[in-house]
Amino acid sequence: MIKNKAQQDGIRRSANLLTKVFARIGNKISSGISTLDIDRLVSDTIRGGGGIPAFLDYDGFPSSVCTSVNNEVIHGIPNNKPLHDGDIVGCDIGVLLNGFYSDACVTFGVGTLSESARKLLEVTRQSLAAAIAVCKPGGRVKDIGKAINELVEPHGYGIVHNFCGHGIGIALHEEPQIPNYYPSRGLNPRLKQGMVLAIEPMINAGGSEVEILEDGWTVVTVDGSLSAHFEHSVLITETGAEILTSQGEEDFEINAKE
Repeated sequence: MIKNKAQQDGIRRSANLLTKVFARIGNKISSGISTLDIDRLVSDTIRGGGGIPAFLDYDGFPSSVCTSVNNEVIHGIPNNKPLHDGDIVGCDIGVLLNGFYSDACVTFGVGTLSESARKLLEVTRQSLAAAIAVCKPGGRVKDIGKAINELVEPHGYGIVHNFCGHGIGIALHEEPQIPNYYPSRGLNPRLKQGMVLAIEPMINAGGSEVEILEDGWTVVTVDGSLSAHFEHSVLITETGAEILTSQGEEDFEINAKE
């Protein structure tokens, strides 16, 4: 779906609110806080900005944020267990503002991380940047998974195949689906100016295999290894990609690689 200027502006405003949510929770995540505390903070911040938590009640999901701790990959349900020094927690959040959706994820470290955890987060963050860097009009969806694969594979990490990125903006999940690995099956449409994509590599320290727990939501690594997840909502521009959900750790505008 190609978004016109008015739609792009609406998605951008939604993403700006989401960026503020991440700025707020990033200052609060520390040892002793629970993921339920994070959920309340996310809900309050979104609603205070005039938005609606996009994940709450989506297909029955019970919370405003997916909080995935350590070996949890995605879709973790917030609870009252405190986080501890050395944990990592992926916070995947969606915002609905005036009819427009945005979606992003950051995996935060709690206190002092082990070297292996720190490296996993850094490589996963780099893989997202590499994926965005190849986004440009005329490119293809599978270029994204190829960029992630080429950056992650030398580190021996597992790339999750079961879940993928997606289009976003008018609905929370739109076509196209965006695999995080290469080669992948499925359609391989060209990228066009005006597309908005949620790009979200999910990288495991061990193997790529995952399973869903009995709660029907929480996805975990089969081998118990740590998993990291970073995501941005990205607008395809005339020259490359605009990161709509920038949290300040990278340039707002990334020009495509030739």
